[in-house]
Amino acid sequence: MTRFALSSGSALLLTLACFAEAAAQPAEPVRVTKDAKAKKIDVFIGNKLFTSFLYPDSLEKPVLYPLRAANGTVVTRGFPLNPRPGDPTDHPHHIGLWFNFENVNGLDFWNNSYAIPQEKKKDYGWIKTDKILTTSSGPTGALAYHANWTNQQNQVLLEETTRFEFSGTARARTIDRVTTLKAVQDVTFTDAKDGLLGLRLAHELQMPSDKDEKFTDSKGIVTVVKAGTDHVPNGNYLTSAGKRGNDAWSTRGNWCKVYGKMGTDSVTVAILDYPQNPNYPTFWHARGYGLFAANPLGEKIFTNGASAKNLQLKKGESATFRYRVLIDEGAKTLSAKQLNEAAADFAKKKSMATLK
Repeated sequence: MTRFALSSGSALLLTLACFAEAAAQPAEPVRVTKDAKAKKIDVFIGNKLFTSFLYPDSLEKPVLYPLRAANGTVVTRGFPLNPRPGDPTDHPHHIGLWFNFENVNGLDFWNNSYAIPQEKKKDYGWIKTDKILTTSSGPTGALAYHANWTNQQNQVLLEETTRFEFSGTARARTIDRVTTLKAVQDVTFTDAKDGLLGLRLAHELQMPSDKDEKFTDSKGIVTVVKAGTDHVPNGNYLTSAGKRGNDAWSTRGNWCKVYGKMGTDSVTVAILDYPQNPNYPTFWHARGYGLFAANPLGEKIFTNGASAKNLQLKKGESATFRYRVLIDEGAKTLSAKQLNEAAADFAKKKSMATLK
């Protein structure tokens, strides 16, 4: 099993120091509590529930669900686990924050869900969490787990070791994720659009749309996202390269944010890439209907066939992916300058590259 170490304590909060309002705010204590019977781990920041790590057998992958801003506003979609009024019901495999891929040795890990007919399940992969390696509370909360990427016959393609670190202040939340995938057999991540770190946004953070959209997965299953009289969405994307809205999709950048009004506050959800990740800077699989994903392994579709990225791991080889997710709420959305500073700080976090 591949193991890795991340520094803990105040280092994670350096990113928050770049936020003008957050600079003077102290770190709030983080409490991580386990419920082994329910296969759930809750993360509290201050006295507020931030998120839960869910890994029951009923899910095809482990997820963080839901994600909340510091004021308690849920920034991820409720459907399908806890639908809220008006929630779109497309793409039932979009749950909270997750990590997987559309084509690993021909198996689709991304699109697997309860909605796949049993006779077609053979074409899909599962990520099965078998060990919680560590949990800890303090100025920074930590959670590490081991999981197996398997086929329907429980044959293991990859071993996954992931560590989360959680931190926050009175207005901001930070998740650092490090995932190492070790090949149990020779594997190929065949270039595909659906990957790798995915997040499904709350209804309000979708972009407004006046047309129906159709999306087809790798097995030919079509999902229709209907247009109508929906005036709730008010979100927008911005990347480090200056791409906005729908123009963010398929472009590269070391960060991307979605932002919009939720209640009276402006909410920012940002994903930061890490310089030592494979194929840095990542491509952004950022859709107006609410899918927000960083996918460094979808180069062929994102470049219209100009180039491709097929990641191959021989048995025993591994690849590590590191991301930071920032959630901020307040009078103003985080600026490009603040996110550039945050990305530069994240890039300096040498401990993120430490494997042992």
